[in-house]
Amino acid sequence: MGRIVYVHGQFVPEEEARIGLFDRGFLFGDAVYEVTAVIGGRMIDNDLHLGRLERSLRELAIPLALSREEIADIQAELIARNALRDGTIYLQVSRGEADRDFLYSDALAPRLVGFTQAKTLTGTKAQQDGISVDLADDPRWSRRDIKTAMLLGQVMAKQAARARGFDDVWLVENGLVTEGASSTAHVITGDGRILTRAASRATLPGCTQRALALLCDAEGLAIEERAFTPHEAQGAAEAFQTSASSLVMPVVRIGDRVLGNGKPGPMTRKLQALYLEAAGVPV
Repeated sequence: MGRIVYVHGQFVPEEEARIGLFDRGFLFGDAVYEVTAVIGGRMIDNDLHLGRLERSLRELAIPLALSREEIADIQAELIARNALRDGTIYLQVSRGEADRDFLYSDALAPRLVGFTQAKTLTGTKAQQDGISVDLADDPRWSRRDIKTAMLLGQVMAKQAARARGFDDVWLVENGLVTEGASSTAHVITGDGRILTRAASRATLPGCTQRALALLCDAEGLAIEERAFTPHEAQGAAEAFQTSASSLVMPVVRIGDRVLGNGKPGPMTRKLQALYLEAAGVPV
């Protein structure tokens, strides 16, 4: 059987799914989305993701008439219908459908779609060996704290980084690292402090970042929320990035600089283990 997806109140085979030509998510990117990790058939940090979804909707004045509990039920049904063990659940809410016009009516009915993607999230080669990240100017709009479906800047940055031989890319604005193109950037100083940017409109508040911060606080590990320069990042003892689909991902090269001995460091390994243990994954 093929994949079952959720479209506008119905669970249907993916080949039968339809989104209208005049959906504002399609025409304007007027939509928000979330991605939740699934490990062993269980959603990870989903309360944080649904809370962020609600915030994004509020910021764009999109009034979704579903509760957090109802959305979680839809996600659980997608997991069950697709027998998903490991992977992700994608949700997207558009403002609705109407003839193309920059201005929109408050009477539009938001559209919710969702689907699963089977994927190995733990024990990957990248998590074992670490990845390389390029550095690039941040091409995005100023409201990066809203998780919108407007991702062309990130697509272009990631594609350019891949063409240059890198696994991913960290974005830079006004001489400071903002975040990864689809992740939160962290560096670890020589004295063991974990640096990552504080919440602002310049970056997306990371759910995996938040979950890891709570674990670090419980372990007495210091996290300093401040911006850092590319030079600081390249001179760090260790680095890593976090996201729902990559969890805690070691970074072993930033631009043309290899960090340490080119392998994930001990603090990063400890953070990986902390996160996986909290997620119920044997380590």
